[in-house]
Amino acid sequence: MADLQKFLGDRCLTVLNIPGKGRSLFTARDFRPGEVILSQEPYICVPNNESRCDGCFKTNNLKKCSGCQVVWYCGSSCQKSEWKLHRHECIALSRLEKEKRMLVTPTIRLMLKLYIKRNLQNDKVMPITTTDNYSLVEAMVSHMSELDEKQLMLYAQMANLVNLVLQLPSIDLKEIAENFSKFSCNAHSICDSELRPQGIGLFPLVSIINHSCSPNAILVFEEQMAVVRAMENISKDSEVTISYIETAGSTLTRQKSLKEQYLFHCECAGCSNIGKPHDIEESAILEGYRCANETCTGFLLRDPDEKGFVCQKCKLLRSKEEVKKLAGDVKTVSEKAPASPSAENKQDAIALYKAMEKLHIRLYHSFSITLMRTREKLLKMLMEVESWREVLNYCRLIVPVYQRIYPATHPLIGLQFYTQGKLEWLLGETEEAVRSLAKAFEILRISHGTSTHFMKELSEKLDEARAEASYKLLALKDACNDDN
Repeated sequence: MADLQKFLGDRCLTVLNIPGKGRSLFTARDFRPGEVILSQEPYICVPNNESRCDGCFKTNNLKKCSGCQVVWYCGSSCQKSEWKLHRHECIALSRLEKEKRMLVTPTIRLMLKLYIKRNLQNDKVMPITTTDNYSLVEAMVSHMSELDEKQLMLYAQMANLVNLVLQLPSIDLKEIAENFSKFSCNAHSICDSELRPQGIGLFPLVSIINHSCSPNAILVFEEQMAVVRAMENISKDSEVTISYIETAGSTLTRQKSLKEQYLFHCECAGCSNIGKPHDIEESAILEGYRCANETCTGFLLRDPDEKGFVCQKCKLLRSKEEVKKLAGDVKTVSEKAPASPSAENKQDAIALYKAMEKLHIRLYHSFSITLMRTREKLLKMLMEVESWREVLNYCRLIVPVYQRIYPATHPLIGLQFYTQGKLEWLLGETEEAVRSLAKAFEILRISHGTSTHFMKELSEKLDEARAEASYKLLALKDACNDDN
């Protein structure tokens, strides 16, 4: 702990034990928006599916490991970099029957790597450092005492599979089960620059940072390195917080998600107003119904006489029967809509989701999370069929919802502006593209910094769009002068 405190102290950070929260990360100086607070390479990590390279998580030119036939690599460079660990994992996996190798999920592989690395460090085959050692994993909270019997049984079965694969004489099944519980509370999804999940990893220092539904920092990844940046001005002696969950949704929805996945009750500033007028209004807008008057933007609350739902703006009653009928229609359509449509039925799936969107528009508030998710799905499918004008229209519908439900510097807003800007440029709307790409850059430089390949690419696109807009303006002026 002393070594860790010194390491963090050199970075103007400190760890304090807070009653009810445990270990917490605090600042020892002011941090500006976009400034890196902490970064860490994973103690262990694995790709989230077999179609990614085990070293870099890329998906191109993959070849299976000839030994275990489980792990994939994009080339000799990644294979060599991973060989010190994978050599032992490969031998262990090769002992399994082919059918049982199919049971080795990314989470199981993460556990295999954890114990292999621990043993290699204990045997001094791999170095131990202040930020890269098993003792940091031991210090993580597991919440084992709060798990139900079903979950405990599942972890016991997983621990037995790990034991079957590794066949280590000194392995402790109870410890493995406890580490699986630690994974569920502490492992992070490793995402690319556009926040698409690529793998999972264990970052013991990052795991010290507590959750807030109104965080002052954000966790992003530069390849596999976890990078925590300030989203706002953080003053000296403040706690650093990130969000563990998707924060779009009511306070009750967030609380439920945190309790189920992370086994704690959130008492952050964003949750302290639960049940108060503003919180009730926001919940009704995000997860409730729209006014029966299509021109009204009010939110609905349940009628005290149980006749339906009353608009809090125009006082119009929307009957339970009407809401129930629309909800039933939504359910009928949603049951037909495929979660992952194949290439053959893509257009049919788009038509179904558009039908669902029309019903959602009639049933839910315009800022509804349900409506937003349907539009996100449509946007993704329309991109796959290259219907660019429609994709742009959906971008423009989604951005205002993101701006309402997320902090101003949230990367999802920046990424949506980035997509919008690229589409506007593609469709010849150069001036609009410049505005969208500029907004994207201003937001994403806070969460992503400015030195990554992704941000350099965004900066180049913005410069090119500005140059094209200037050229078009000059050409227009020349044309006007010629006409005169």
